[in-house]
Amino acid sequence: MALGLFRVCLVVVTAIINHPLLFPRENATVPENEEEIIRKMQAHQEKLQLEQLRLEEEVARLAAEKEALEQVAEEGQQQNESRTAWDLWSTLCMILFLVIEVWRQDHQDAPSPECPGGDEDELPGLEGAPLRGLTLPNKGTLDHFYERCIRGATADAARTREFVEGFVDDLLEALRSLCNRDTDMEVEDFIGVDSMYENWQVDRPLLCDLFVPFMPPEPYHFHAELCCSRHPVPLDRQGYGQIKVVRADEDPLGCICDKTKLGEDMLCLLHGKKSLARPGCEVETLLCARGAPYLDAMQVMKWFQTALTRAWHRIAHKYEFDLAFGQLDSPGSLKIRFRSGKFMPFNLIPVIQCDDSDLYFVSHLPREPSGDAPASSTDWLLSFAVYERQFLRMTSKALPEGACHLSCLQIASFLLSKQSRLTGPSGLSNYHLKTALLHLLVSRRPADWEAGQLDARLHELLRFLEKSLLEKKLHHFFIGNRKVPNTMGLPEAVRRAEPLNLFRPFVLQRSLYRKTVDSFYEMLKNAPVLISEYSLHIPSDHASLPPKAVVL
Repeated sequence: MALGLFRVCLVVVTAIINHPLLFPRENATVPENEEEIIRKMQAHQEKLQLEQLRLEEEVARLAAEKEALEQVAEEGQQQNESRTAWDLWSTLCMILFLVIEVWRQDHQDAPSPECPGGDEDELPGLEGAPLRGLTLPNKGTLDHFYERCIRGATADAARTREFVEGFVDDLLEALRSLCNRDTDMEVEDFIGVDSMYENWQVDRPLLCDLFVPFMPPEPYHFHAELCCSRHPVPLDRQGYGQIKVVRADEDPLGCICDKTKLGEDMLCLLHGKKSLARPGCEVETLLCARGAPYLDAMQVMKWFQTALTRAWHRIAHKYEFDLAFGQLDSPGSLKIRFRSGKFMPFNLIPVIQCDDSDLYFVSHLPREPSGDAPASSTDWLLSFAVYERQFLRMTSKALPEGACHLSCLQIASFLLSKQSRLTGPSGLSNYHLKTALLHLLVSRRPADWEAGQLDARLHELLRFLEKSLLEKKLHHFFIGNRKVPNTMGLPEAVRRAEPLNLFRPFVLQRSLYRKTVDSFYEMLKNAPVLISEYSLHIPSDHASLPPKAVVL
């Protein structure tokens, strides 16, 4: 037992002696992997430092992005505020512009002040020194000139119309007899238009203009497409339209017998078996443009000239005169040559009616300019000749007996014709003169067109033309004119269209404009001399000449 206690005491003493806290020794109790642990701790510390740097950079980036977003939001708010202010300013400017434009149009369309000798307001822009100070003959000279040189020269107009109409009736009847009703065009009765049928023809020889409407055979029909019904309208296509050749089975509003199975015991009452089985007509290949279903004006001209030639050869044996084409660029310009050497020209113009209105498409009408030449042979000129004749007739019923409106137009046309023979043709035509007169007719009271106001109204007509020439603007009377009475029955697309400027070529062609202006003032300068020479001697009682009665 004593030995056991000794051993225990020995172990305790040995443990106390070897305890590191009592007798520390360097490197005595340091683990062998201390350096590895230190390296790991240093690497971990470096990672922590890198992570701290990354986090600092991330925080800085987020702060920069936040600042940028705040700046963008501030700029966007400023832009919205400026845009709102700009939109408000643009709206105010647009409203102001519209008010000025409406005021300008109303001011231009207002009744004109009275020229010397009247008591009404005149058209704006005509005040000042008009016509470059040139004076026109007085009322007595104009009255005598009209009686001697215009009324007497046009006295045989009725006989000329009667002769031409009788011959044209026979010619068109022969043309119809040569046509196949199933495959050829259907030619309708002619319509008299222009100066000979409005009673203001002045030029000699007297010239009749006759519209000849035609229609395609079944199952075809013409579908009119007005350029003025499109928005916007190209400037070079204002006043034109196109004519589409459509089959009945291609028309979405037409018959559906060829699109639906009717059954063996059902029959279409419009077409029947015969028409459905009939081979296709050659209208598309004969008169349409290549590769398009639109009517070609050049093809129609060739067809019409060929048809007229065949019809004349059929009836030539009944007449003691010859018939020939007058102008190569006009399909129906014809000339009757008598054996005595005299001749009588007239125009047969192939036209196509626009729907159910009195508006017609014409292939070519050089005496009714509407601006530039058509851009394509499928563009057809819109003619308002029938509406113009109807408007003059309707207006004449409201004017005093013997009104001077047509006398003014005849005298102005006479002066223009004589000036054209002296200096050559210019950009001013009889159609422009008539358009100016139509504008004045709706701006003046009926009482202002009494026979005694001939000199004042002629002076006003010439001043209106001068103003239009200087402004290079003369609007078509019917297209886009709100003053045309609704009783005329114009198509709605024409009434809503933008006004057509007949003087637009003057904006593009400076040489033509300069020549026209010079010719116009030269005409005014020569007017007193021409009227005096053609009037010869003025009677002493010229003031008591009877009033001129004009009946349409």
